[in-house]
Amino acid sequence: MLTLFRRHASRGLAALAFATLAFPAFAQVKELKVSAIPDEAPTELQRKFAPLGKYLEKELGMPVSFVPVTDYAGVVEALAARRIDLAWLGGFTFVQAKLRTGGTAIPLVQRAEDEKFTSRFITADPAIKTLADLKGKTFAFGSASSTSGHLMPRYFLQQAGLNPEKDFKTVAFSGAHDATVAFVASGRADAGVLNASVWDKLVESGKVDTNKVRVFTTTPAYFDYNWTVRGDLDATIAKKLREAFLKLDPANPEHKEIMALQRASRFVPTKAENYLSIEQAAQAAGLLR
Repeated sequence: MLTLFRRHASRGLAALAFATLAFPAFAQVKELKVSAIPDEAPTELQRKFAPLGKYLEKELGMPVSFVPVTDYAGVVEALAARRIDLAWLGGFTFVQAKLRTGGTAIPLVQRAEDEKFTSRFITADPAIKTLADLKGKTFAFGSASSTSGHLMPRYFLQQAGLNPEKDFKTVAFSGAHDATVAFVASGRADAGVLNASVWDKLVESGKVDTNKVRVFTTTPAYFDYNWTVRGDLDATIAKKLREAFLKLDPANPEHKEIMALQRASRFVPTKAENYLSIEQAAQAAGLLR
């Protein structure tokens, strides 16, 4: 709290009231609390965050902890309620956070890859070669709030003249990108869609049999993930966070593991305006109220 010494009681009380209103969180941050949309298994999210958390502790000079959530809405609500300070959000989740916080949530940085992100449509059915072949098939999105696992694929399906609820036999939501692959591989869905980064990681790690499950088309590019802070976070801390991310360099041995786990070549500054097209797509799809 700010301590104000009063020369006159009324003036001091007014000053204290103003300071409390204008700077509610500055001196309260003794530990940076970080979360992320659960677009992968919880154990994988923890593994990805561990070296990044240690790096941020060193750069900020304060403890940093990871706060897991059970669903995408949980991250948005935690940010709005100031239970977390920094969040890894998808483009659509950022739009939701911006609206939920009255436009105060601040996107700091995104990976260079997120400036031109894509989603992959996958199947194990040899008869499916194009989006048109999805008619009458069972289909799996990721989370309903996922940019790359639902919103943007749905938007591009609509652009191709397909209405999932009318044209597909059934529509399911797996909850996460890796779960979507499992749906398709096991036959629970004829086809599905997930983000390109997770697909590539699963292929590289041998966790998907590409002789069985294959990509049959890829979406056009769009803006996606970013690191966002709550709007009333101390501006000095926000500045240090942005600088810490921008300093990360895969050529630096100390940063190599962090960047590999984040699947980033580098981080670049971002801004809310980058996500206007995602907000428009969400409105067009009827996903924003």
